[in-house]
Amino acid sequence: MDYKKLADMLFPNITKTIDDFEKLFPERNLEEGAMVTRLAPSPTGFIHLGNLYGAFVDERLARQSNGIFMLRIEDTDDKRKVEGAIEIIISSLEYFGLKFDEGVSLDGEIGNYGPYYQSNRVEIYQTVAKYLVEQGRAYPCFCSEEELAEIRKQQEARKLTPGYYGEWAKDRDLSLEEIKKRLDNGESFVLRFKSMGSEDRKFEIEDVIRGTLSMPENFQDIVLLKTNGIPTYHFAHVVDDHFMRVTHVVRGEEWLSTLPIHYELFKTLNWKLPIYCHTAHMMKIDNGVKRKLSKRKDPEMGLSYYMELGYFPQAVREYLLTILNSNFEEWRMANPNSSIEEFNFSLNKMSTSGALFDLDKLNDVSKEVLVRIPVEEIFDFLLEWAKKYKNEIEPLLLENKDSVIKLLSIGRDSNKPRKDLIYCEQIFDFISYYFDEYFKMVDPYPENIGEEEAKIILKEYLKTYDHNDDQSQWFEKIRVISEQNGYAAKPKDYKKNPELYKGHVGDVSTVIRLAIVGRASSPDVWEIQQILGEEKVRERVQKAIGE
Repeated sequence: MDYKKLADMLFPNITKTIDDFEKLFPERNLEEGAMVTRLAPSPTGFIHLGNLYGAFVDERLARQSNGIFMLRIEDTDDKRKVEGAIEIIISSLEYFGLKFDEGVSLDGEIGNYGPYYQSNRVEIYQTVAKYLVEQGRAYPCFCSEEELAEIRKQQEARKLTPGYYGEWAKDRDLSLEEIKKRLDNGESFVLRFKSMGSEDRKFEIEDVIRGTLSMPENFQDIVLLKTNGIPTYHFAHVVDDHFMRVTHVVRGEEWLSTLPIHYELFKTLNWKLPIYCHTAHMMKIDNGVKRKLSKRKDPEMGLSYYMELGYFPQAVREYLLTILNSNFEEWRMANPNSSIEEFNFSLNKMSTSGALFDLDKLNDVSKEVLVRIPVEEIFDFLLEWAKKYKNEIEPLLLENKDSVIKLLSIGRDSNKPRKDLIYCEQIFDFISYYFDEYFKMVDPYPENIGEEEAKIILKEYLKTYDHNDDQSQWFEKIRVISEQNGYAAKPKDYKKNPELYKGHVGDVSTVIRLAIVGRASSPDVWEIQQILGEEKVRERVQKAIGE
């Protein structure tokens, strides 16, 4: 077979060589140990937690090593393209603090190793494909879908591995004359890789997360170029990672089974393999059973879930580190006020058995993170969230900025600060009692206090209420009201002799708290009253009395 002639027959318009692209995309001039990583999503319009999880690994590796973190778009499948998807990908990742050094951006492409859209790199792929044909390692396959289906049917009947290989690879050894004849007839073809692997042999490869892997060689003649000349994922990512000089490929464990294909392609082209890092699936506990997070079943899989609720990017990033690196929480305890940028992220501290995602844990981490964020920053973030997701409250926040900041500040300055704030939707709900439009009685009165008894307590409270009282004066008056109405001035007195009292001072305080805040649990009521102002306090109590 004259492979050079075959290559010119298949790719008459390809005049460049691999060497031309080696010169166009030279080795990067980076310091020793610098890592080049890439996120390469498809523009489907849905970006999920798994993307963020992997992208965070990419970003940490590049940042810590003074390397490059790039965005490449795998847009070769027209059927999967969604209008506006690129903007969603970039804006979603930027929301969580992930910014790319190179690649596709909202303002065009940045960097010298593009194009960064795979659909614009067809000449590069076809140049490499032509080279493989010249080396006798790629060939045209004219099999129809029906013929391939028949091959699969026969293989299944004989309980053989399905695929295009060995005796089943019927177009592998077509003569040049036969190929020319079929091309002249206008028959369409795909370009297949001629594998030299064997199902019976194994090879070893290092995965930074999983250690040494021993895997069967690839023996399948996989498709390199589809009938339209566009590459498959297997071929495109090998070509792109080489010419973009990617050093570390971070991807999910679902790609492990394809590693033999990629390994053989790199070896055939005599290119240096990138370092592969296969991350564990993101899991959750569902009815006591651990399972993979699902795009279909789990709303928390989509990044929009966190953006719409208004989770703070710092909180999500910090939470992800707790499931990415087993030593992060220990580091955080030793460095409570340090930025996560100071944490030394390590691939060998990643789990191989499934990263367990837990919303309750995320909320706990969020509380800890928000305690460290200045209240003014929390307000600004809340306002930006409201503009986008709950615009009816934007004017309320703006008109009452000082009061809202004071409400958010209650209890934050003590040695054991309150940790009430989680995400914007919850934060607004937490302070909504301040606004008359949103005030409601969420909780009932204590079981031992009926409506009429509550009214008696509240009437007494209004009689003695003085907005100028300090906290101790204010509470002393509540003690007096309690004693005068048959309640123990101290909870411990009631506990010792419950038969002597209707209840205790805490029950009376709860009645007052409910009238003013609408909830049985809240930050310090005296401080809330100072922020509400005397007029609003009296109105609330009077309304609760209902007379």
